[in-house]
Amino acid sequence: MTEKLRWGLLSTAKINAALFKPLAKSKRNTLFAVGSRSEESAQAYAAEHGIPRAHGSYEALLADPQVDVIYNSLPNHLHAEWTIKALEAGKHVLCEKPFALTLAEVDAMTEAAQRTGKALAEAFMYRTHPQTLKVKEIIDSGKIGKILLVKGGFTFTFNRPGNYRLDPAFGGGALWDVGCYPISYARSMLGLEPLEVFGWQATGESGIDESFSGQMRFPGDVHTQFDCGFRGPFRAFIEIVGEQGTLEIPSPFHAGKKSEILLVRDGKTKTIEIKGQHQYLGEIEDMADAILLGKAPHISLADSRANVAAILALYKSAKTGKVVKLKSE
Repeated sequence: MTEKLRWGLLSTAKINAALFKPLAKSKRNTLFAVGSRSEESAQAYAAEHGIPRAHGSYEALLADPQVDVIYNSLPNHLHAEWTIKALEAGKHVLCEKPFALTLAEVDAMTEAAQRTGKALAEAFMYRTHPQTLKVKEIIDSGKIGKILLVKGGFTFTFNRPGNYRLDPAFGGGALWDVGCYPISYARSMLGLEPLEVFGWQATGESGIDESFSGQMRFPGDVHTQFDCGFRGPFRAFIEIVGEQGTLEIPSPFHAGKKSEILLVRDGKTKTIEIKGQHQYLGEIEDMADAILLGKAPHISLADSRANVAAILALYKSAKTGKVVKLKSE
């Protein structure tokens, strides 16, 4: 390959900044274009961040024949629509989490990827980080024995009027925004899907869940407990309890170039230092592997569908006050 994959940013969302450094350092990828809802905002954003090309509409960005990959950082309710449009325009797509808001949307996105032959993946950046891969390696090695329980949390204080996170019509809510992380973490570490779930939520004035607490039961009597929310201080943690030990991950979702996890066995704590990388580099290189080498993305579309299914079941449980079954035993 003589040229790098040229990336286009679909919107001027704040999260875009997370990709600037890894795209700049990558040998196989480069930031090439941005699309906004007006020519003025696109030009201003491109000038501010040194992006070579600016488009005054999302359609114009997708029509650019020199753009290879689209990063879909639009609000949640637009993920499916614009991912499908990008795929049909011949672009590969890295779509921000949550992948979509309904299973029908996920299925339509999957069908579009299969029909067009383009790579499509969900941007759960922590999943490709060396720390996460190390945790999975330890679990699979049997060092802490059979997993009994996974506990996690992800909260921060958020109250920005007008932001899509607070609008139910835009897919707002704590569970969609940050609760998706501990759900994904538990599922990926266990390699299993929940049989049933139960959830509680505290809603705000707009009707979105400002805080959410949930439980999931997996095959083999493995349980998960988690909480998420916009009301409390910043917290992010995962604890994995096995029959022979415990793994504590103090920074599970935003590990950087150096991190630590704790392995507790027989009353002794061992600190495991992990040489990491920029937290968003993995997902960039994972897309390059999929596009250039034909490798399957680290997060499969079936995996993304299962995470959305769990979230929807938890919302249903919170609204009905009942346990919701996803699979039969």
